[in-house]
Amino acid sequence: MFNPKKILVLAPHTDDGELGCGGSIAKFCADGKEVYYAAFCLCSKSLPAMLPANTLELECRKATATLGIPPANLILFNYEVRELPQSRQQILEELLQLNKRINPDLVLLPAASDIHQDHQVIHQEGMRAFKNVTFAGYELPWNNYSFRTNFFIRLSEGELNKKVDSLKSYQSQSHRNYMQEDFTRSLAKVRGVQANAEYAEAFEIYKWIA
Repeated sequence: MFNPKKILVLAPHTDDGELGCGGSIAKFCADGKEVYYAAFCLCSKSLPAMLPANTLELECRKATATLGIPPANLILFNYEVRELPQSRQQILEELLQLNKRINPDLVLLPAASDIHQDHQVIHQEGMRAFKNVTFAGYELPWNNYSFRTNFFIRLSEGELNKKVDSLKSYQSQSHRNYMQEDFTRSLAKVRGVQANAEYAEAFEIYKWIA
């Protein structure tokens, strides 16, 4: 049975990790696992003009703390949103350094079918940097044209509630349809039915090393 001790979540933008696997992060943290979260874009250019440039950084710190990630395990880069393809070699170097520094047992990253250009870079370079590690893609349905649900993590109601609460930290993004609580709960319910549980999150496994 695979039982990872160190988990690294790769988020192209602040909030991607919480959206894709926030319940699983809460579960890992509650189980005493060592969880790290690396976000590559703070997306200040995507904010309304009246909000401070560090709004999403502060929201990410609050959201990840809600899930149980220690502040010291949150790693924030400041690449420009939608410009990751131009920086892919530098991002690969950052990922290689994270692999060396953290030495994770499990890496969670955007799915292969994710059509957002920044997400594609983190997926592709993540596969290169962590080629000797177990890694899986998390689900962001609005970006996925296809998704192979071949791995599920069952969630308790409490773990799902923590995911919902963490997403509420992103007040600057609350207008987005995928940030709505009913969407988060409905998707968890669908994946739960598929996993014979009340709630779950689904993943694509790309490499499994036990």
